[in-house]
Amino acid sequence: MTLRNHIFFWLGTFLAFMGFLYIFNSVLMPFVLGLAIAYLLNPLVMALGKIKIHRGVAALMILLVFFALVGLFVALAAPVLYRQSLDFIDALPGYAQNLWELAQPTISKIGGKIGIYSTTDINVKELLANNSETTADIAKRILGQIAAGGQAVIGTLTNVIFTPIVAYFVMKEWVHITNWVEDLLPRDNKDTIIDLLKQIDKKISGFIRGQISVAVILGIAYAVALTIAGLKYGALIGLAAGMLSIIPMVGSSIGLVVSVVVAYFQSYDLVYVGIIAGIFLGGQLIEGNILSPKIIGDSVGLHPLWVFFALLAGGALFGIVGMLIAVPIAAAAGVLMAYAISRYKSSPIYQGKPKAKKITDKAKG
Repeated sequence: MTLRNHIFFWLGTFLAFMGFLYIFNSVLMPFVLGLAIAYLLNPLVMALGKIKIHRGVAALMILLVFFALVGLFVALAAPVLYRQSLDFIDALPGYAQNLWELAQPTISKIGGKIGIYSTTDINVKELLANNSETTADIAKRILGQIAAGGQAVIGTLTNVIFTPIVAYFVMKEWVHITNWVEDLLPRDNKDTIIDLLKQIDKKISGFIRGQISVAVILGIAYAVALTIAGLKYGALIGLAAGMLSIIPMVGSSIGLVVSVVVAYFQSYDLVYVGIIAGIFLGGQLIEGNILSPKIIGDSVGLHPLWVFFALLAGGALFGIVGMLIAVPIAAAAGVLMAYAISRYKSSPIYQGKPKAKKITDKAKG
């Protein structure tokens, strides 16, 4: 099979996969979630299998414990997060106005130095209120619809019912699925493809089982610490910062800025602001020196900007489903790109044609 035919085959396969996502995007959520959960929990099933527990029984036991913990967390956190979300949305215009008033003298001074003068005071709170249809009202309406019911409830019930079923069967049949996929691989390139798949699996598992575990730990720790410190919307800001920590540095940076602003306008006490900032700085120290080295190690190898781009691109193309599959695709693309570059550097295209050695007169004799 020529290189050209190889390229056409794999390009056609990729386009078919993207077309499948586009056509069935609306029904893929429980399947994607189920696959992700199965991938996350499969090592536990394998561990129980080593002590002679049937794979189906082990999968059922682990799933029951997993969903019980998730259900308990949702039952405890959802009412608090919903209430804090509504309060935070209502307070946003006030925070924006306060920030503008705080920064206005500095902005005016800088404007005077560069020759730009403004005598018009901007009422940010009033501006946001006049455009509330595109800001707070939309967010509150979305939260209200999620809480009230309708199509969102139907979709949620579908995910709640089918996700565990998909996860169970994938975990139960994991060995048969992997053997079936391996049997489909082209015979001539089987070893190369298996090696690439192992590298992709290492990166994806490092991210899903590593980075997401770190993000969950950070989210819970931030939420508890900020709540104990008495910060308004502490649980909401902490959990959001933890979840955004899936992209290294992004979650903690955003959480630090938002929490410091809230803390300042809540107390106008710089000591209190320092305590809130210290929570996030401490979280970063713990993440960088304990959590990430112990849980993730060097197995991820995905640059934060690459992860950020993948999440944005996946979300823009396929919504939430796209964001869920963005990182695995980014990991696969990274491995394949590294392989392609290595092949390119070993090819005549990169190295050029070997130069003919000159034959000396001594050699001729």
